[in-house]
Amino acid sequence: MEKNILEHGLNFNRRRFLSKLSLGLGSVALGSLLIPDLFTGSFEEAGLPPGIPDFAPKAKRVIYLFQNGAPSQLESFDYKPKLREMMGQELPASIRAGQRLTGMTANQSSFPLVGSYYDFKQYGESRAWISDLFPHTAKVVDDICIIRSMFTEAINHDPALTFFQTGAQQGNRPSMGAWLSYGLGSENKNLPAFTVLLSRGKGNGQGVYSKLWTNGFLDSTHQGVQFSSGEDPVLYLKDPEGLNRFERRKMLDKLAELNEMSYQEFGDPEINAKVQQYEMAYRMQTAVPEITDLSKEPDDIIKLYGPDCLVPGTFAANCLLARKLSENGVRFVQLYHQGWDQHGNLPNEMAGQAKDVDQASAALITDLKQRGLLDETLVIWGGEFGRTNYSQGAMTKDNYGRDHHPRCFSIWMAGGGIKPGIVYGESDEFGYNIVKDPVHVNDFHATVLHQLGLNHEKLTFKHLGRRYRLTDVAGKVINDIIV
Repeated sequence: MEKNILEHGLNFNRRRFLSKLSLGLGSVALGSLLIPDLFTGSFEEAGLPPGIPDFAPKAKRVIYLFQNGAPSQLESFDYKPKLREMMGQELPASIRAGQRLTGMTANQSSFPLVGSYYDFKQYGESRAWISDLFPHTAKVVDDICIIRSMFTEAINHDPALTFFQTGAQQGNRPSMGAWLSYGLGSENKNLPAFTVLLSRGKGNGQGVYSKLWTNGFLDSTHQGVQFSSGEDPVLYLKDPEGLNRFERRKMLDKLAELNEMSYQEFGDPEINAKVQQYEMAYRMQTAVPEITDLSKEPDDIIKLYGPDCLVPGTFAANCLLARKLSENGVRFVQLYHQGWDQHGNLPNEMAGQAKDVDQASAALITDLKQRGLLDETLVIWGGEFGRTNYSQGAMTKDNYGRDHHPRCFSIWMAGGGIKPGIVYGESDEFGYNIVKDPVHVNDFHATVLHQLGLNHEKLTFKHLGRRYRLTDVAGKVINDIIV
């Protein structure tokens, strides 16, 4: 039955492709040039997308710089001088309006407002306010779109992080990268469509788990492939000792024959998925070592990203690797940088975190732009929620902490058809509530899919009798930030 469904989808896409080009020999010729093997065998066998985009995409791929732990918007991209003016005064009850708090501050007897320890200045033609903690980001401010009106319902790290990555606060749902792999496939048959890179700062960290890059109920071929900073970037990719490439090829061919027999008997699609994963691993043996070798990068690129880019496992090294992976056709590159959970000692810890990521984040924008890749690559920077305008626990001007705040926070996006040099959305003067252009997580997902040519309401998968999608039953495209 699975095979029939696949063949039906393939035929449907052929018909749609031909109808849009008008039928005829010229259409067939053009179709075969644009999508090799379109008329010979399945997309899965050819390593091609399972479907043509719903409309012309603005972006071909995504690099998501996820700041795990939730950086404070009040020390980064949302300038609130009112908080300095009212330093130590109580948060007005009318502003909080009985909104939900975490267990860490729900029992506080007071909620003293605290302004940013760091100054803000306006930069670029957009005159956007940027904290002194992010001087490199300030230099590329006219290339990015700052969204100051993000919000989510999740107030704790795990559900909030899971929500951003999978569109649901519970686990076992496909992640963003898995959905894009399923919807568009990979541009390079020698590399996975979805890769994951991890780094950690010196601040208070929150864990990241493989459920964040899972395929969920999609085929396991869509799961994210984690790259490590060790000697073997992808574990178990090398041939076992005593086994050469020729013998490996023979072994895989024989294994494929046995798996085909098993598939004919049981009809489990995961059997075929495993065969595809074995074949991908075999092809990656050649592609991965070359891409992960950063030593051949020219001096000007090393200077651009900073010396840390030559230290495996750092955020800077992962940003440079993300550019190389994206440049080579990886559809979705997911970075996680841990250490942004500043419940105390925020001025000191956040300075260290910002130093870890600021130069490399800006360098990635500059590098993509100078290579002519920014227009087709969507770069995203942000965490799972924001931070409160009041201090958690005792405070002084230079030593305070901020609790979780899901009602209003900031992220930025760049490239991939997003309007550059704009600020979208607005919070109140206390930085507590949104007063203009709210953007929900579902809206964010709908917009990302839209930029890749996918209608978020049509990208679905039937599971347990229900059709699931990344945006669940909500979400709208943020047209005002699209070129």
